[in-house]
Amino acid sequence: LAGGIILGVALWLRHDSQTTNILYLQLGEKQAPNTFYVGIYILIAVGAVMMFVGFLGCYGAIQESQCLLGTFFTCLVILFACEVAAGIWGFVNKDQIAKDVKQFYDQALQQTLMGEPDASNAKAVVKTFHETLDCCGSDIMTATFTPVWRDDLCRKDSLKSFFENTNCHKKIDELFSGKLYLIGIAAVVVAVIMIFEMILSMVLCCGIRNSSVY
Repeated sequence: LAGGIILGVALWLRHDSQTTNILYLQLGEKQAPNTFYVGIYILIAVGAVMMFVGFLGCYGAIQESQCLLGTFFTCLVILFACEVAAGIWGFVNKDQIAKDVKQFYDQALQQTLMGEPDASNAKAVVKTFHETLDCCGSDIMTATFTPVWRDDLCRKDSLKSFFENTNCHKKIDELFSGKLYLIGIAAVVVAVIMIFEMILSMVLCCGIRNSSVY
């Protein structure tokens, strides 16, 4: 059940409309940074394997098989190591992911405002950011003044943008920090469940060994 829940959460994060709309963008030959998906792919793999390993553990306990329970324990140790690695990776990269996406947005915005050769593609990228995140500009100043002379890029008027501070850097930080916190919570929950399962499998193995002796 825990594996199924983790798999479901990971698949939801993978196909969330906001992140997919942004991370599938392409500016010329440059693809939007998609490092964010590394942690999600780890969760998908762990969730799927947990479902299989959980079945293995249940079957081993029913059959009172030390071999199956030992395999179950070994798989749990490996999965636990993967979870720890995913948690460390997320902690180290939590700021870098948002930073890379913000740089990608800034590059597209600059090309659009300066009218560079790839401006048409850059404009599409910028509009996708603005429509997906409901934002405008990379800071307060550009969020305030961009609608005045480029109303084809921003949907909100400049005064409303100023008071609501809807710059895209802030919205990008909010988007990825929220998703990464959710990944972190899922990883912690799985780690706690795995520790409990490892203890339980050791107790079952000891019980089977003692019953076979007597």
